[in-house]
Amino acid sequence: MVIRYLPRSSSVRTAALAVAALVLLPTPVAAAVEEPTPPKPGPAYSSDLLDRPGVQVRPNTGAPAVPSDVSALSWVVADARSGEVLAAHDAHRQLPPASTLKSLFALTALPHLDAVARHRVSQSELSEVGDGSSLVGVEAGRSYSVADLWRGVFLSSGNDAVHVLAKLNGGWQQTVRQMRAKARSLGAHDTHVVSPDGYDAAGQVSSAFDLAVFGRAGLADPQFARYCSTSIAKFPHGNWSYPIQNTNRLLTGADGVARYPGLLGIKNGYTTHAGNTLISAAQRDGRTLVVSVMNPQVSGGYRVYEETRSLLDWGFKAAGHVRPVGSLIPASEQRKSAQGPAHAAELAAHAADAEGSDWTAILLVAAGSAALVACAVVVIRRRSSRV
Repeated sequence: MVIRYLPRSSSVRTAALAVAALVLLPTPVAAAVEEPTPPKPGPAYSSDLLDRPGVQVRPNTGAPAVPSDVSALSWVVADARSGEVLAAHDAHRQLPPASTLKSLFALTALPHLDAVARHRVSQSELSEVGDGSSLVGVEAGRSYSVADLWRGVFLSSGNDAVHVLAKLNGGWQQTVRQMRAKARSLGAHDTHVVSPDGYDAAGQVSSAFDLAVFGRAGLADPQFARYCSTSIAKFPHGNWSYPIQNTNRLLTGADGVARYPGLLGIKNGYTTHAGNTLISAAQRDGRTLVVSVMNPQVSGGYRVYEETRSLLDWGFKAAGHVRPVGSLIPASEQRKSAQGPAHAAELAAHAADAEGSDWTAILLVAAGSAALVACAVVVIRRRSSRV
């Protein structure tokens, strides 16, 4: 008889996978004495609520009424931490986003660009800036840090700064492709990017739902959060600099618009085609809300700020008194988080096989053995108690 020995690493990995399989398989003994596990309750909301037209809200007793003075074509109020949508109106209606699309541009390009790097701007980088664009004052032949350019994007909504940063990011069309992919990865399927600066372009659309998704993702990025909450900064101009102020009036309190307490900023926008658009986030009593508003129908250039204020006020009062009507978190991520320990064990086993690490496999053996012993003890105790 010929006896073949497996290499140590292979045998340990095999043991790890065997133990993991035993842990994950149902135990016949336990099945004989245990009552069936009740089915896990489904989510407290139906995802198709946000697909329906009109206002969607699920109030409990004592919940405040949704503001009746909000005229925007589309809006969303959501909890930034949980991603739960507290209320919405035509959440997935596709509309031109104007400069709020710069939030997606920042989410896409910020990780690829070193904030302290410097760049001398060429005339070709500014040649495609659209007529009537908002500008921060980037000039060809001058050198700027990447951080300077980002402040120009977030505070002055400078399309000139966007064009330069897009060139540093691999070019205009490359950035468009990256932004489209980023939107899909975030679950923002209403967005179609044509011009990264938000300049009106045929076919360029987003939705209040997607803008809220971008705002929530931006708050999780330290660089994004720092830039979007900056009220005033200095922009270089050769040997001197000049002040620039954030155009989000809820953040600065400019032009007679009262500053909103606890506002964290994010991004506003305007074009003649899109009207006024705004993504805002505010924090109060340990809760952070994200509100997106697109194209108020009541006249007045600052109406978007007052409607956002009404929705933020409502959201802080309604939180805990309404049931969610949807979630900003993609369904794929929700499924991953719901897979629990079994999924984690599977990933660990795959990692051990891929890395060729005996220690990972040894730990799996130990963890699996402990789990089997624990299950056996529980079964024995329950049998004894029943006898």
